[in-house]
Amino acid sequence: MTAALLDTHVFLWYIQGSLTLSASAKDIIEARENRIYLSIASLWEIAIKVGLGKLELQSSFQDLRQLLQQFDIETLPITFDDAALYLTLPLHHRDPFDRMLIAQAIVHDLIMISRDEQFDAYPIRRSWA
Repeated sequence: MTAALLDTHVFLWYIQGSLTLSASAKDIIEARENRIYLSIASLWEIAIKVGLGKLELQSSFQDLRQLLQQFDIETLPITFDDAALYLTLPLHHRDPFDRMLIAQAIVHDLIMISRDEQFDAYPIRRSWA
C-alpha cells in the first residue's frame, strides 16, 4: 500500500481526464490498495483561483466534494505540526500552497505526486514519471 498526497495540478488533471497527467501518477491514484489524499490547502488554492477568475473548472466548486468521494480521495487537514514544519522549511519553493504540501508530505510520510521538480529540493519522495 502507498499513501500519497496529490499536488493541486495533479488532482485537477485527474478529474478532468487530462492527457498531461502521467501514466504513473494515474496508476498510483487508481490503485485500490493506495490511500490518496488531497490537502485542504489545495481546495483553498482552487477556491481562491476560481474566485479570482484565474481557474475555470469543468463543473462547480461544490461538485469537488462529490468527485473526491467518487474517486476515494481523502481530504487531508492542516495540523499544528504541518504549520510548525512549514515555518522551518528553506525557501527553495516560493509558492506558499506548495510549501504547505511539502510540509504535509514530510509530517505524514506521504509520497508527493507532482510534476514540480522544485519539490526535489526537500526531503520528500516525489513520483511522476
